[in-house]
Amino acid sequence: MNSPSCGLRVASVVFGLMCLGQLLRIILRIQIHVGDCYVHRWVSAIAVVITGLLCAWLWRLASKADQPKTDATPAKPAA
Repeated sequence: MNSPSCGLRVASVVFGLMCLGQLLRIILRIQIHVGDCYVHRWVSAIAVVITGLLCAWLWRLASKADQPKTDATPAKPAA
């Protein structure tokens, strides 16, 4: 349960959900106001790209962490 690949996959899923949330905001044209300021949808477009890339990157790192490590050095012959 404490494996690095599990943590990377959890973080990847979190970023994926954030990406989907921002994408839904763009598609459904949801307006967001923070105080008196309006948050433009292009901010969500940037967030979609960043969180999508982070999601894919972390998932890829988790996949590499799951693969068994092979020793690349050849065995030395006995003298």
